[in-house]
Parts: sequence; structure tokens; C-alpha cells
Amino acid sequence: MKLSIIVPVYNVLPYIRQCLDSLVNQTLEDYEILLVDDGSTDGTAAVLEEYRDRYPELIRLRRVDNGGQGRARNFAIPEARGKFLGFIDSDDSIAPDMYEKLIARAEETGADVAVCDWLARYDDGREEVLPACVQEHPLAAAGSACNKVFRRELVGDIRFPMGLWYEDFYFSALMLIRANKIEYVKEPLYIYRRHQDSTMCNNNSAKNLDMLKIMDMLAEYMLPEHREEFEFFLINHVLLDTVSRVSRQRTPDRDEVLSRLRAYVREKIPDLVHCSAYKKESGKRRFIMRLNYLGLDRLAIGMLDLKARLSR
Repeated sequence: MKLSIIVPVYNVLPYIRQCLDSLVNQTLEDYEILLVDDGSTDGTAAVLEEYRDRYPELIRLRRVDNGGQGRARNFAIPEARGKFLGFIDSDDSIAPDMYEKLIARAEETGADVAVCDWLARYDDGREEVLPACVQEHPLAAAGSACNKVFRRELVGDIRFPMGLWYEDFYFSALMLIRANKIEYVKEPLYIYRRHQDSTMCNNNSAKNLDMLKIMDMLAEYMLPEHREEFEFFLINHVLLDTVSRVSRQRTPDRDEVLSRLRAYVREKIPDLVHCSAYKKESGKRRFIMRLNYLGLDRLAIGMLDLKARLSR
């Protein structure tokens, strides 16, 4: 079997049919869909049973007590029979040929991981193409597991962290570190439903500190052999993305969280200017990273917002 698509599902009744329709109508041949109902209570379970009964040769359904997305994915990985694994969020959908294109590219090139771009779909109906890689770096696409396929043997005994935000980042980062070859399909094949309450659009400052737990876990695996790669993840996912995200929030603990994020980066990289990974970034990214490192993140956000307004 070529592919196993693993889908953790929890209370997504308004979106689950669109997701499942996109999965059962893939142009790829020889694949399976592993649905893990993570204790849904809103009627989603009945829809999953309906689709399992309609597509018994394609869908396998399991139900577990609610334990979070990472745990549900981990439950399904040992049952997967595919040569490749794919992961889909149950409120998203995908282009009909997404997996055919990703698998074909991986098989043609011998890649362990194949990645595609995103189509962000907002609640107000807007759509935006988001490139998976905004830098010319082999690890730049580490953010999510959903726009990728992974060779099953590459995954091995690696699993998703449980009970933490950014579990996708941890898993994808390790996959990219372990991969001998990564391929990039520059098409927006994964359709990402961007809610206001998603992790990337959250207003919960303290939970963003989960990123530091994730970085500690990565450090155990990566250091000292992969120090430059670890520092790449650190400056991009903590110093740039997470600091900038929290800086936009309006929560009582925002400043404390920002202080802890900066302190973590400064501990790991006492001299940012001479950091090898930092020196390889573009001038614009280095400028924002430097402001965040110095505690001038509000200035950085103001400059980013001004640039966005001027480009409209």
C-alpha cells in the first residue's frame, strides 16, 4: 500500500464532511484512511461511521477517549500499512491530486519527505496562498506535518508529543533532520481553514511557552551534532515567530511570557550577531530577529504592520 492518511477527529461537525470528501476522492491509487475519533460529543462520530460504512475498503475507524491530537495520531501510527504516512487536520481539506503529486515526487526522487504549499481559507471567505518554505533552507518547512508525506521507515519510533502545543513542529523538525532527501512541490495543495482560535491565531500567551518545552526536546535529540540546525529552529520558531505572535496579544501575562522567550534564546545564543544560522538569514529577517532579541518586539511589529499596509 502506498499511503496511510491519519486523521485525528474531535468535534468538527461543521467541517468533517468536506474533509472526508476530499480524502475519499484522491486521485492516488492504493491508499487507506485511518480515522481516530478522539471522543467527539457533537455528532461527529455518526458522520465518521457513515463514511466508514460507505467506503469500507478505504476507511478504518477507531475511537479513543479524548486525549488530544498528538495522542490520537500516535494511536494510529502503528496500525498504518502504507509505505508513506500523511496527516490531515479534520477541519481542513486537500486538493484531489495532493497525495498523487507528493507521492510521485517522492518516488521519482527517492525523497524521504515531500512538501507542498498551503491555501489558507479564512472564516470571512478570503483565501491566501502561503508558501511552505519562505527561505532557501532544507529545514524551513518544519512548521506542520499536514502538508507533507513521510516514508514510514523514516518515522520509526518517533511520535508526537502529547498535551503540548506545537507538537506538529517537533515531529516535522525531527523528520526533516532525519531525512536524506526532501522534495518541495510548489503548489497550494493543502487547504488550511484558518480560525481565529487556532494555535497560530491564539490569544493565550502562557501556552506559547510550550514552544520552549518542544525546543528542549529537540535539543536532546539534536545537540551537539546538529547545533546549527537547532539554532535555525530557535531563531525562526522562537525568536521570530513565537515572540512576534505573543507581542500582538493583549493578555496580562504577555510581557512575562515575552521575557521568558527572550531569556531562553539568549541563554542558548549569547551572541546573536555571530550565530551562524542568524548570519545566513535575509537582511529583513535578521533585522526583525535582532529587534526581538533586544526586547524591541513592539517596534518590530509596528514596522511589519506598516510594511503590510504599504504593500496593499
